[in-house]
Amino acid sequence: MNEIEQTLTLIHGPGYEADVPVSYQVGATDTSDADLLDAYSRAVTAVVEAVGPAVVSIIIGKQPPRHWPEGEGAGSGVVIAPDGYILTNSHVVHNAQRLTTTFTDGTQVVARLIGEDPATDLAVIRAEASGLPYALLGDSASLRVGQLVIAMGNPLGFQSTVSTGVVSALGRSLRSREGRLIENIIQHTAPLNPGNSGGPLLDSRGRVVGVNTAIIMMAQGIGFAIPVNTARWVVSQLLTHGRVRRGYLGIAGRERPLGRRLVRFHNLANERAVEVVSVEPDGPARQAGLREGDLVVAINEQAVASIDDLHRFLAEWPINGSVTLTIIRGQERLAVEAMPAEAR
Repeated sequence: MNEIEQTLTLIHGPGYEADVPVSYQVGATDTSDADLLDAYSRAVTAVVEAVGPAVVSIIIGKQPPRHWPEGEGAGSGVVIAPDGYILTNSHVVHNAQRLTTTFTDGTQVVARLIGEDPATDLAVIRAEASGLPYALLGDSASLRVGQLVIAMGNPLGFQSTVSTGVVSALGRSLRSREGRLIENIIQHTAPLNPGNSGGPLLDSRGRVVGVNTAIIMMAQGIGFAIPVNTARWVVSQLLTHGRVRRGYLGIAGRERPLGRRLVRFHNLANERAVEVVSVEPDGPARQAGLREGDLVVAINEQAVASIDDLHRFLAEWPINGSVTLTIIRGQERLAVEAMPAEAR
């Protein structure tokens, strides 16, 4: 098993703790969530002590700074494997000429970019070190509204900045900086500072359940985090391919309401569809025979009511795997076979 395979096994596989010396494992406790919530202060303290060593400050600059003011601002990150892999935000490390990670004990380690995915605002960097303390990844699908969460970061060089709150909403949507919709965003009330970007959002057992990505400057107590289940998939793609591979059809579209008579006549699941506004000359959609004005109502029998529905499907569909597009052309319902290509 090579190095990347070992790291992927560590991130994904159940029971992977046994593969790494116990002294390096942080963030796991045997106390139930209910008991920890009854001892709020002890719960937070235990998480900070366990996970703090795995939270780093990421500094961008041409030379490793001795003091923060000499560095160029960045954010935070969390070590997810003892061989130096660190999870953070794409916007923290994008176009960085040099990366330096600072640990809570003051140790500075040069890092390099492994890959980034602006569409989900996630990135993986690797510190040139081994045997590092790391945080365990949890399961964001198990989160519940009202659940205690702890946000940690190492902003502006300050060690283990900690804030607490609760999950205030699940399944939010947030636009990435390139305009793609990020699904299933966690909204929480743990106060964040700009330097907390890329730091972990933790549950009361110290497991990473999200990666803090954004705050609303004009509102108090509103923060957002990318769910860790999304991060798992992105990390796998970045370690395996150096990028996230997504399919595309080569169309520009817009959402359009459908007339009730048309919906009833074709027994459609939604009253909205994606109207094809333009088709790339050599793209998969053109080769499949799609035309301007076609209304896409389903893909592989999954209802399509928005551009985001198409993006969501294509992000998970295997590259070069054919799909069936259900379209309305005029008053006629057609099934069109298309072969999505890899987006560049």
